[in-house]
Amino acid sequence: MLSIFLLIPLSLMLFVVAIWAVRYAVKSNQFEDLDNASQRIILDDRQERRQVMQAQENATATQEVKEAHDMTSIEEHSSKLNNVDIAANPLSDTDKNSKI
Repeated sequence: MLSIFLLIPLSLMLFVVAIWAVRYAVKSNQFEDLDNASQRIILDDRQERRQVMQAQENATATQEVKEAHDMTSIEEHSSKLNNVDIAANPLSDTDKNSKI
């Protein structure tokens, strides 16, 4: 009989704590998506891997475009230098030899 006086209030307190825990879980959206929760971990890894691969591809493409631009600039610069040489020396070597 003495144990009933202890167990009834203890069980009521435990019941109140359990109801509070369930209510807290529902309010914090713990039960929102039960079907896809187990797949979310796998999908997040795949999505992260995809983002890393896209970032690497973009960096490679940017580097290739930069190198192509640098090569074009070098070619343009060398062609300008050739044009300047021709403008500075309009006579070619054969023309110079024929005048001498």
